Amino acid sequence: MADRYLEVVEPVDNVATALRDVTAGETVTVAVGDEERTIEISEDVGFGHKIAIEDITDGETITKYGKSIGNATEAIPAGSFVHVHNVESNYGRGDLAEESDVEAISE
Repeated sequence: MADRYLEVVEPVDNVATALRDVTAGETVTVAVGDEERTIEISEDVGFGHKIAIEDITDGETITKYGKSIGNATEAIPAGSFVHVHNVESNYGRGDLAEESDVEAISE
């Protein structure tokens, strides 16, 4: 039976949301559609963050809630933390200035 530690909303998702802090070395079972997957967590992941539920290749689309949210910037093994260090978002980061803005400021 699936644990309630990870949430997958749509069967096409390749990431799950941590419903509590999970620790490297833990083994969890997650429901993905009508099937269950057992995943070994490879690094500590905090509540609310994303975890790969399958191996994701460099450049592959990251899917959450059935929607593309970005692309992997490196290979992400199942059980790994998925965040800004290994994903380029489809939505951009509001905290980064555009290159043209940086040039104007430095002149």
